[in-house]
Formats: sequence, C-alpha cells, structure tokens
Amino acid sequence: MSGQTEKGVYISTYGCQMNVNDSERIFSLLEMANFTPVSSPEEASLIIINTCSVREKPVHKVHSEVGRYRKLKETNPKLRIGIGGCVGQQEKERLLKDLPLVDFVFGTDAIDLLPELVGRVEEGEGHLSATRFEYQKPYQIETLVRAPGVSTFVNVTKGCDNFCTFCVVPYTRGRERSRGLEEIVRDIKSLVSRGVREVTLLGQNVNSYRSPNGGDFADLLEQVALQSGLVRIRFTTSHPKDFDEKLVQVISKYHPQVCEYIHLPFQSGSSEVLTRMNRGYTRSEYIEKIAMIRNYLPQVVFSSDAIVGFPGESEEQFEETLSLVEEVGYETLFAFKYSPRPFTKAARFGDQIDETTKGRRLTALLEVQDRRARQLVERYRGTTTEVLVENRDEKTGLLSGRSSQNKLVFFEGELDLIGKMVFVRVTEVQPSVFRGEMIGDKFN
Repeated sequence: MSGQTEKGVYISTYGCQMNVNDSERIFSLLEMANFTPVSSPEEASLIIINTCSVREKPVHKVHSEVGRYRKLKETNPKLRIGIGGCVGQQEKERLLKDLPLVDFVFGTDAIDLLPELVGRVEEGEGHLSATRFEYQKPYQIETLVRAPGVSTFVNVTKGCDNFCTFCVVPYTRGRERSRGLEEIVRDIKSLVSRGVREVTLLGQNVNSYRSPNGGDFADLLEQVALQSGLVRIRFTTSHPKDFDEKLVQVISKYHPQVCEYIHLPFQSGSSEVLTRMNRGYTRSEYIEKIAMIRNYLPQVVFSSDAIVGFPGESEEQFEETLSLVEEVGYETLFAFKYSPRPFTKAARFGDQIDETTKGRRLTALLEVQDRRARQLVERYRGTTTEVLVENRDEKTGLLSGRSSQNKLVFFEGELDLIGKMVFVRVTEVQPSVFRGEMIGDKFN
C-alpha cells in the first residue's frame, strides 16, 4: 500500500488526561517492539483507538471510526485494528462481535500486555480480548514517555471506589489502587534527569491516594516537592470529600513550587441532587471547603466540573447550580449534559430528563460561567506572572507556557527560553488564554 510504513502505528486518542497519558505509554511500549509512530491511518500497519467512555458519544465515535477504516482494511488485509481505553474495558468482547474489522480489544489494566497481544495477532490469531482487572498485583509502573518535554503527567492512582451513581469509571478503570510513594519519587527524579521541569500528578481521585507503605496524598505531595527537583507540581483530579486541611497546608507551605490551581468538581449545586449522585458532601460542605482553601491560599484559582439534567433535577435545583457558579467563581468550568452510562445506578432511575431541557440548561450554565470567568480574569490585566515556557507556536512564532494559575500565556521570545521560567506582563486576557510581553527571566 502506497505510503504505508511496514510497522507503523497510529493511535487515535480521545477522553481524559489519563487516556492521553495511556497513549504515550502505548507508543513507548510498541516502539520497544519496533513499531514507528505515524501521523495518519493510511501510513499504519497497526491502528489503535484509545478512548474514554464517561459519556455516551465516545462509544458511538468508536463504531464510526472503525467504519472509516473499512476501505483501508480491504486494501491492506494485513492492517490490524485494536480498541483500548475505557470503551475497550466496558464493551469487551461485544466490540469484537459488533465490529468484525477489529482484531483485538484490551482493557485499562492490559496496556503492558500490548506487545504480546500485537505479536499474537501478527502471527495469525484473531479476535483477542484482554480485559481482566489485575487486583492481586501491586500497582507498579514506570512512566513511559517518548519525549517528555518540559511538562508531563505521572500516574499516582488508578481506578475509583466512590461509585457516584452517574459514573462508569469504577467499571472501566477498576477499584482504586495507589503506587508506592518511594517509587513515584524515583520515577519523577528520572523524568527530571531527562529535562522535565513540571509534573502533574494524575489519578481519577488523587487525594484519596494511600501509599502501600503508609502516607497519604499530602505526604506524597510534600516528598515530591522536597526530593524531585521540579520547578512546578500540579495535580488532578480531586474529590471534595477527600480534600482535607492537611493537603491545603502542604500546598501553602510549598507554594509556588506547588501551583495554586485546584480542580475541584462540584457536579451540582443542589444538596438533594448531590445525594442522588452519591457524592458524599452537601452544597454547604463544598462551600465550606472552598472557604478553607482560600483561607490558606488567597490567590487560589478554581476550576470545576458540572453536570446538568441529572435524573430528577428540577428547575429550582438547576438554579442552585447557577447560583453556586456565581458564588464560588470558577475561572474554568467543564460542563456536560447528563448521559446514562452502562452499569451505573442513575441509568436505571425512572425520572430521566429530556434532551431539550438538558440542552437548554447547559446553554444557560455556560452563559453564566463565561460572564463570570471574564469578570474574574480581568484582575490579571497589567500584572506580571511567572510562566514556565513549554513550546513555540508554529503558526504565530510566539512562545507559550503556563502560569501557576494554569493560564496559557503567549508572548514573543527566543527558542532558547523553552524550559525556563520567565516573567511576563499580561496585556490581553481571555478566561484561559493570555497574551503578554516578556520582561525578564527568572532561571537560566
């Protein structure tokens, strides 16, 4: 086939940061098996679709994407297609039955088996499935990133034990498991030796982290700050019920090395809806936690997640979500219409909300959030912020990097600034993206 690489792998990724991180691991493992990453499906001898299933649309997207590869497979019968991520874990053998073009399916606990699976497929075995959770094994991995650059992600936990009634994660990522504290610190030190300056500690619920040898997430964060040599440390995602004062004290103690940006999903502003979601906190408890964090970190920036149209949500309960957004003030909000997911309790609730109402509520929430966020970011105009330079934009030639508050900042500068911390005076502001002028560098 013209343009095809003999052992070229193309990975299609959509979903959360965990999926993006998993794809980096997949690339690294397959490179060890002599595969070369390619930029298009037409160049590939192996296509892997790695996707999330938190909402309904990605499952449909997988079916549609596999359909687009039919002609490629007809032209090149040796082309192999695999499906992984949460969709692979959730749908399992059903994907092999519904999509005959697919050669293998692997779950979220089977990524390290990929070289073996691909080898078996290349030898003629077909319709393989590897979707069992390995609960008996300790959660031990090394971060595999081909070119980590200035900033990268490091998994510290996987899975979730919360069983929110809307969420499929416990069924697609399994029960919660944590890596060893010492192992994580060693892993990060290795990344620092390769030029990494910023790490985001990653998990479905990072602040429920418990090291097998003792230590909670606050202890882990402190040891990473003390031992790693990182310029900056971030983490995501947090659950409000597990976000305690000890953790905030550590963030305050090691700020600005630990960034003053916290993603704290509220999901709904109504205590009644939160109870039906099995979130483990009330509206007032969430607001008290926000106040406690601000007491230690007056300049903290919050982002959050929200769901509209949860089964049984009344107009009055939706209005409580709008009022919470007004009261707390989030500079970033990821808002979604409720989507019934397989295995979840809420999917069986009888009082589902119609799509028209969900769409109207989402539009109203996003309008409130956009207005509120634009008000909040005006405080940055004309101020000076520290930016860790990460990239150069090919189209504009501008350098870009993130502030401690997780704002993407663009400015003019030379390539040798990548990896350095610089001071930038902010001249233009949008809720998530700033423009500015560099006025000096902090580190050489």
